[in-house]
Amino acid sequence: MPVPPLIVGDVHGDLERLFAALRLYPATERRTVFLGDLVDGGPFGVGALRYARDRPNSTVLLGNHEVAMLWALRDRQRIGFWMGMGGQLHDLQELERDPPLQEWMRRLPALLRLDEGTLLQHSDNDNYAALLEDQAADPVEEVNRMARTLLAEGREDLLWDAMSPVGVFRRQPRRLDAWLERMNARRVVHGHSPHRGRQPEAYHDGKAICYDGGLSRYYSGRRLRGRGGAGASVAPLPD
Repeated sequence: MPVPPLIVGDVHGDLERLFAALRLYPATERRTVFLGDLVDGGPFGVGALRYARDRPNSTVLLGNHEVAMLWALRDRQRIGFWMGMGGQLHDLQELERDPPLQEWMRRLPALLRLDEGTLLQHSDNDNYAALLEDQAADPVEEVNRMARTLLAEGREDLLWDAMSPVGVFRRQPRRLDAWLERMNARRVVHGHSPHRGRQPEAYHDGKAICYDGGLSRYYSGRRLRGRGGAGASVAPLPD
């Protein structure tokens, strides 16, 4: 029986807590999927990106904070906005000195559909549908193609608008059902919307699971207390 993949929710620059959470899960024993938002908040955003990129047997999805960071890298007028949501200037400077990492980020997939029917994405909304230009194409591949195109063409604004809304699926279960049908998926797994549970939070009869349990101890560069346990953000995918 296949071993279920390990899912990693929003890291937000807290590399120390990420390392601690992953000690239980050697990279050689199962596939790891990072749901995006490795950057911003804590001091080690670029370090988290490099770690996720280099971890064996891993897939990294694009988060809206990666989009915002690339936008600030290209357009200096966006730096203030990006720093206001936790961006660290030293991370931006480090990314600027690493063109291969920039190119890797611009090619990250926005969506991943597993063979057993689980759809993985960073944000808990269906605004990704705005990226479906070719309605005849496989929708997962089309969204990923359009995300790469927008980043290559300097249209981060459209990608940001598609990925930033929070809590759409929780508030509107009919939109969740329609999105699952459109993407030929049985459930969606996401980050992006922090919860305070001690494990990943399933809702709407398990058709959606949130892995953003507040792994990072930082918000907008400030250290926080009382965040959720690491097991709410780093855990195997349930059957």
